[in-house]
Amino acid sequence: MNVQSRYQAWLNSPAIDPQTKQKLRALSATEREAVFCSDLTFGTGGMRGQLGLGTNRLNPYTVARATRGLGDYLLQSGGRQVAIGYDTRHGSLVFAGVAAGVLAKMGILVWLYDQPLPTPMVSFAVRELGCDAGVVITASHNPAQYNGYKVYGADGCQITDAAADAITACIERVGYDALSWLAEEAAMQQGLLAIIPQRIYRMYIEQTLACRISAQGDGCPLRVVYTPLHGAGHKPVTDVLKHLRGVRVIEVKQQCLPDGDFPTCPKPNPELAQALALGLACAKREKADLLIATDPDCDRVGVAVREVGSQYRVLTGNEVGLLLMAYILSQKAMRPEHAPVVVKTVVTSDLAFAIAAHHGAQVREVLTGFKYIGEMIGRMEALGEAERFAFGFEESCGYLAGTHVRDKDGVMGCLLIAEMAQFYASGGLSLAQALQALYARYGYMGTRLLSYDIPGSLPMAVMAETMRRLRAQPPTQLGDKPIARTVDYLAGIKGMPASDVLCYCAHEGLKAIVRPSGTEPKVKVYLSAMGANEAEAQRLLDRMSSQAESWIVQNRTHD
Repeated sequence: MNVQSRYQAWLNSPAIDPQTKQKLRALSATEREAVFCSDLTFGTGGMRGQLGLGTNRLNPYTVARATRGLGDYLLQSGGRQVAIGYDTRHGSLVFAGVAAGVLAKMGILVWLYDQPLPTPMVSFAVRELGCDAGVVITASHNPAQYNGYKVYGADGCQITDAAADAITACIERVGYDALSWLAEEAAMQQGLLAIIPQRIYRMYIEQTLACRISAQGDGCPLRVVYTPLHGAGHKPVTDVLKHLRGVRVIEVKQQCLPDGDFPTCPKPNPELAQALALGLACAKREKADLLIATDPDCDRVGVAVREVGSQYRVLTGNEVGLLLMAYILSQKAMRPEHAPVVVKTVVTSDLAFAIAAHHGAQVREVLTGFKYIGEMIGRMEALGEAERFAFGFEESCGYLAGTHVRDKDGVMGCLLIAEMAQFYASGGLSLAQALQALYARYGYMGTRLLSYDIPGSLPMAVMAETMRRLRAQPPTQLGDKPIARTVDYLAGIKGMPASDVLCYCAHEGLKAIVRPSGTEPKVKVYLSAMGANEAEAQRLLDRMSSQAESWIVQNRTHD
């Protein structure tokens, strides 16, 4: 279909309300092109896009169409129950209601959270309630004009590539004239919609607390500033932190109220220092030991730690993950035949291998995306080895210990980070000092993420062309060394599914990984460099950054 046919299909559909049609007729040709140029892409991360009218935007009708396709897929495979959650974004509550109404009209029982709660709590509810799928309305850490639709399988993991392809095929068969859904009250009256009971929330908190690693630092005074960045993390995070005796939690009041505009942090991504500005100001006033921040759907955690005096250092996701990994492994005493297993993504710091070797643990690598970590836990569980899973992490501030959730978990992350900080504090170390001790023992590996926006109405095609060009004309230099080895994950490496990822390796610990984002119109480059100290590693990363910039076509903009 072209722009005009998509536009006309909406105007002709009896499912589209008159007010929306009136707005459609008022669109200029340029606006019409932007919002009807294509359908939102549905993949393993579901779909994500800007809010607004049209097939290329998130709105009740694109959500209804995706849900109808999901429902058809479930019915074909015998699925009959779905859990739904949502965050604090604009449209999230409405879209959750639309999704619930579509599934209910199809005869599928829906379990719906009655308030914004973290994304990992849907993964948990799917498994506890015996559901066949889960849906979360969220755009994670994107700006306010975005929302999204994330789908989980019966195992609590984000859907596989095969499931995404099958659901996409079902969605493509759904016309906008075929959309309809039940109102919440009607769905409840028919016994097809139920509120997820409070016991599920309590069980989630209890099982999260059961994953505490050590009580050795319990009672040591620790001042922690916490901000949910206007998102869904406030209640569950404070509910778990209050169980750490000696920890005083100081909330960033301006950011505790849910607000889909994210007025104090236009980019509510805890990986970004600017998103932590209010939290850092509060930490300095309060002389806090630690700042933790969760993104709007509370699956990621950003961290800043006090250094000397009133100075704070924002840690990278790699640094937090490596600290947690070393802490967790140091507290585990397991027989060699039951060696602990750490699961990381291929773009996450390779310093994990040295830490694992020191503690007699194993590292298993998976493709980028926490669903692959969740799937690895499932495979270990099937082999009767679930107790060997010690920790899973990715460089984008995602962490998980325990097996009751199969996705990155910001609530779990906050608990373990605060516990770890308290543990080190009881021995007279700050987290900043613990990090320096880690580098002193295992070597200094600096990492950097470069993210390049892909403009235009068809970014996926441009991203694919960028990767094709890199394969046809590969770079030859990295830092001050020639590239010695190229790994193309499109061929399927070490039993992993084929993935559009390129890895360039030079001697002496220099590496660059290039991949298109699966959820945003961006090409990402992940750099890592081993240096004798921080200054040397940063110098190498600066040089590598300039080289990576030249690999991406000139009209891209760099975040």
